[in-house]
Order: sequence, then structure tokens, then C-alpha cells
Amino acid sequence: MTLRLEFAVSGMHCNSCGLLIDDEIEELAGVTASTTDLRTERTVVELDRPVPAEQIIEAIATAGYTATVAG
Repeated sequence: MTLRLEFAVSGMHCNSCGLLIDDEIEELAGVTASTTDLRTERTVVELDRPVPAEQIIEAIATAGYTATVAG
């Protein structure tokens, strides 16, 4: 079973920003993949078990960016 969460991310300036975000998120237990798109300002996170959205938002903040759950 794969779960997906999507986040709106602000503060990115280049593709390297997305790589920093993905690296930080992919260190979290339960995360199988993270894909950040600078153009859409979105991060899609794939999980193999439930992970609180707040934990992912904190990882994005650790990378230096702000995020909210995309609706």
C-alpha cells in the first residue's frame, strides 16, 4: 500500500532547492520517495505507512522552506 501526500512549498528559487527538500524528507521513516517541482511549487511524498503531515512540514522547514498541505 502506497500513500501520497502533497504539499505547497514556498521560498524555492532553483532546482537545487527541490533537491534539498527531497533529501530532507527522504530521511524520514516511512517515506519511500519525495518529488519536488519548482515550476508548480509542489512536493509529492510517497509513504509506505502513515506519517503525520506536520512531520514532513518540519522537514521542509529544516531545509529552509515553508509548506502547507495542498488541498
